[in-house]
Amino acid sequence: MNTWKKELSLILAILMLAVLTACGNTSGESNSEAGTEESEEPLTIGQINWAENIAVTNMWKAILEEKGYDVKLNVLDMGTTMKALEDGELDASLEIWLPVQDANYLEKYQDTVNFSDATWFDNAKVGLVVPSYLEEVDSVEDLNDHKELFDGEIVGFDPGAGTMEVTEQLIKDYDLEYELLPSSEPAMLAEIGEAVKAEEPIVAPLWSPHWIFSKYDLKFLEDPQETFGGVEKIHHATRQGFAEDYPEVSEWFKNWKMNDKQIGELIDYTENAEEPLDGAKKWVEENQDLIDEWVK
Repeated sequence: MNTWKKELSLILAILMLAVLTACGNTSGESNSEAGTEESEEPLTIGQINWAENIAVTNMWKAILEEKGYDVKLNVLDMGTTMKALEDGELDASLEIWLPVQDANYLEKYQDTVNFSDATWFDNAKVGLVVPSYLEEVDSVEDLNDHKELFDGEIVGFDPGAGTMEVTEQLIKDYDLEYELLPSSEPAMLAEIGEAVKAEEPIVAPLWSPHWIFSKYDLKFLEDPQETFGGVEKIHHATRQGFAEDYPEVSEWFKNWKMNDKQIGELIDYTENAEEPLDGAKKWVEENQDLIDEWVK
């Protein structure tokens, strides 16, 4: 009887050890798998603090997360964005203006960054703007004759932006006796708003599409030498290897097309929402037929 009890106890002990070992192995595998999922890098998109860029980056975040992707928006300036794409630290940048505004970045990074042939906006415009009530100033060539009116200053935005560099070139091309003052887009827009409300003169580099043209009556100055170029098209750029890592998303980006009304409405939604992503989600929900054309 004692021998039987000892054998039974031994068998039970072995069975208990086997069960504990199995549980331990299962737990270990689960933790390992969870760790792998947590360590997966999100798809990263560069965001520049320009109204249309905030709008489209949040729009794509909303679309991609709805499709199951983990998306992170990294707020950077244009120069840092391009370097991050080259280094593979960023997956995509959604706003490259060509053939003129970002030509310097294309020239510098064309061998190390993928610039899309596809465009998502085909009727963009860039130039110096003034309030429409300044009837005496219609062309860039008029600026030197009215230097005192503007205190010899062009109110600019982010240093390093392609348009700021083109504006510096414009000052040289027209021998303008003006200084370009860098700041940020919000600061520049605030100055324009204050000037218009007071009906004072101001000149600044701006681009269309932009919500500000629906709020204030502004006009582009003629640019006879076409330093700013004519019609600009907006492309996207990705790091090398992106199409192989995200073939589906790569195709969706290439299918993406918007017109003035669509981008204007999207900007309005993101500008007036508590958070830009909330506005983008609302716009995506209301424009699902258009989104379906891109992500088919």
